[in-house]
Amino acid sequence: MAPSETTREQFPVRVFGGPTALFEYGGLRFLTDPTFDAPGDYPTPGGPLLTKTAPSSGSFAELGPVDVVLLSHDEHADNLDRSGRALLADVPLTLTTPGGGKRLGDKARGLADGESVELDRPGGGTVTVTGVPAIHGPGPREDIEAIAGQVVGFVLTGDGLPTVYVSGDNASLDAVRETAERFGPVDTAVLFAGAPRLSVLFDGAPVVLDSAQAAEAARILGARRVVPVHYDSWAHFTEGRDELQAAFTAAGLGDRLDWGHRG
Repeated sequence: MAPSETTREQFPVRVFGGPTALFEYGGLRFLTDPTFDAPGDYPTPGGPLLTKTAPSSGSFAELGPVDVVLLSHDEHADNLDRSGRALLADVPLTLTTPGGGKRLGDKARGLADGESVELDRPGGGTVTVTGVPAIHGPGPREDIEAIAGQVVGFVLTGDGLPTVYVSGDNASLDAVRETAERFGPVDTAVLFAGAPRLSVLFDGAPVVLDSAQAAEAARILGARRVVPVHYDSWAHFTEGRDELQAAFTAAGLGDRLDWGHRG
């Protein structure tokens, strides 16, 4: 089923570059992996130097109120930078990995796979956010987490609301299949892509989905709409919008893509 323009109008997604996107769902405003720092070099403690190549399309000062941050992980600057950390202090709730929930203080809560939290909607009712698997590299989860750390994805559901999947920094189609088996088909998939590669890790294999894998993830999920993020603004992202468009078109899924809006 192709996504409808009505669905897009009712549920716009603002993208800022990198992994950062803002959307309203069930009357609550959700922000993914906040990164608003200027271009430049950013070290990863115990890991490689990451280089941001382009500014965000907006500043965190103009976001307006954010109710929940969906933070796939807190340990890498291309997912949570200095500005993002400052922003967390003003957000009532940050949902993240179990480890991140311990590191980030009282406003953060970690979600293990299958663990859910219910959030009160302003007009009554609830939104349920469930943690789902994500693996930040190629190979068995326990091996990858020992090197790259924990990552979590999220599924958002609620009475009368579309099902939304936020993948986080995931490189595993098996993790996508596990999510699809429980929650598919999904209405909107916010897919982290970009085929990021670092020569010092995993022999240069992508640590997040490449473009062809993102298209396959969309097929597995039965996603009616795909909003790609995490494909621009950083030097280690090796596949951008053109590669994503080509891969989805080749898979017969080009009409599912929604690039969100900027500014």
